[in-house]
Amino acid sequence: MKRYKIVHSTQYNFSGRVQLQPHTLRLRPREGHELRIESSTLDIYPPARLRWHRDVEGNSVATVTFEGSTQSLRIQSEVTIQQYDQTPHDFLVADYAVHYPFHYSDEDKVLLSPYMCSSATPESNVLKSWIDDIWQGEEKIQIFALLLRLNQRIYQTLTYQSRDEEGVQSPEQTLSLCSGSCRDSASLFMAAARQLGFAARFVSGYIYSHTTTNSLGQSGSTHAWAEVFIPGAGWKGFDPTIGNIVGAEHITVAVARLPESVPPIAGSFHGPSGANMVVNVWVTALD
Repeated sequence: MKRYKIVHSTQYNFSGRVQLQPHTLRLRPREGHELRIESSTLDIYPPARLRWHRDVEGNSVATVTFEGSTQSLRIQSEVTIQQYDQTPHDFLVADYAVHYPFHYSDEDKVLLSPYMCSSATPESNVLKSWIDDIWQGEEKIQIFALLLRLNQRIYQTLTYQSRDEEGVQSPEQTLSLCSGSCRDSASLFMAAARQLGFAARFVSGYIYSHTTTNSLGQSGSTHAWAEVFIPGAGWKGFDPTIGNIVGAEHITVAVARLPESVPPIAGSFHGPSGANMVVNVWVTALD
């Protein structure tokens, strides 16, 4: 078991006094058999009313409502967690799904269909051509090896590029630029996995690294990766930004069918246009 302290601080400064509309916060890690929360505090200025609920994906969501006007907004989350996912490679795959190609069971397919390509999903020739270079139709391969190959291909051919602007690049745009943020790489991995017939979803969270020489350039940050449903193993995480399977250093906050669905903080305001935002994240290993 490993323990981490996560501090996520966001400061908005507006050009004049504004009326804040309700904000939604996805800052609380997802608890389960792999992760437990020891303590959690949320400091918000100006004072606000907080309501918690779980969205359709089971993510913890806080809805914040404000009264009066303000010229600034500060939101600081501080969480201490216990992380138990020490052996991410220790899992079993159902016999029928060891080798690719394979098909999900009818029962699983009903539940997984929102995370898969449908007949209504337009097929991208650019993406299909890129996938053809990773896997030839006649090749027999274990599905985990294929997913690792896809993960490595993105890591080896794309340049990490931090992007502060909102939104996610399309897979075609990411392939054209040969660069992207962690959310762009995750989105490309999802699109390729779905084209191959897998169920895949987007993950938003944090990552810890004891060194500052990693591709992200820092020891702790918000981060994004993808998960694929593997029969027998469940949802398994793949991080194409660093080229590894997801493990103890990854801390999941929210999952979604679409990358745009789970920003850490979302909201609006009425008042003079113009605002600047400063975000700082620290992920510290304890003990």
